Amino acid sequence: MTARKIIIDTDPGQDDAVAILLALASPEEIEVLGITAVAGNVPLALTQKNTRIICELANRTDIPVFAGCDAPLKRPLVTAEHVHGKTGLDGPTLPDPTMPLQDAHAVDFIIETLRAHPAGTVTLCPLGPLTNIATALEKAPDIAPRIAEIVLMGGAYFEVGNITPAAEFNIYVDPEAADIVFRSGAPITVMPLDVTHKALVTKPRNDAFRALGTPVGEAVALMTDFFERFDKEKYGSAGAPLHDPCVTAYLIRSDLFTGRHINVEIETTSELTLGMTVADWWGVTDRPANATFMGDLDADGFFALLTERLARL
Repeated sequence: MTARKIIIDTDPGQDDAVAILLALASPEEIEVLGITAVAGNVPLALTQKNTRIICELANRTDIPVFAGCDAPLKRPLVTAEHVHGKTGLDGPTLPDPTMPLQDAHAVDFIIETLRAHPAGTVTLCPLGPLTNIATALEKAPDIAPRIAEIVLMGGAYFEVGNITPAAEFNIYVDPEAADIVFRSGAPITVMPLDVTHKALVTKPRNDAFRALGTPVGEAVALMTDFFERFDKEKYGSAGAPLHDPCVTAYLIRSDLFTGRHINVEIETTSELTLGMTVADWWGVTDRPANATFMGDLDADGFFALLTERLARL
């Protein structure tokens, strides 16, 4: 099997970090062409730094990292230090990166990479707000039909919101960008809260990470130890949901997930429901399907895959 060529677009975030590590540990299935950073969980200065920290943790300093947009298209930046801590990677103590940040802008890298490869061979994997992806689509409309697939973490339907009563964080931060992406015509697969809240790092699962006895295993265990305090308090859950690694796991084992191809619209004007992913799960409108929204996952299979792959690093 040929490895799928991907660009990871990210705003690390502990769960982003685990998603990146899973991708870098899976070269048979995934070829990471580059990683682009966007403002989201924390400001851009930290997300680009955190991306390089994670690449160095994985001993993959060969991966080019690019800084992208530092603010949403039309709104002030909303961040999530209350979840991820002031650095975005609170938990482990990791050294500052020494690998360089690339000179090119992330948006230009996305455009140039899609143009340089045969159409339909590069997958975009956004793990944060969709600002970089939307900016690339607006700047270079010709890239839309060249995208193999956009596999993203964002949105919700039954679970609804985690930053407002109606909206999931990644979509809420830049709803205009999300609207552009969902209207782009590119094939889209979505990992919403309904799926990611089932990927819970319980104590036995986190103990398995720590038991790997490696710097990566220890760092991931410490990240989720820190990360889970927010979700346990908010949801009364048994641990932290690993939102973003669902994207990477889908690229490796799509059979772990089930969902529906439906219509998804993004609310961009309402004060009450700004950033809501209006997902027509039951097909009650005649609007054409534009995204595959996942609804369930095999959580045990997901964590078995994650633990096995992290052990490689």
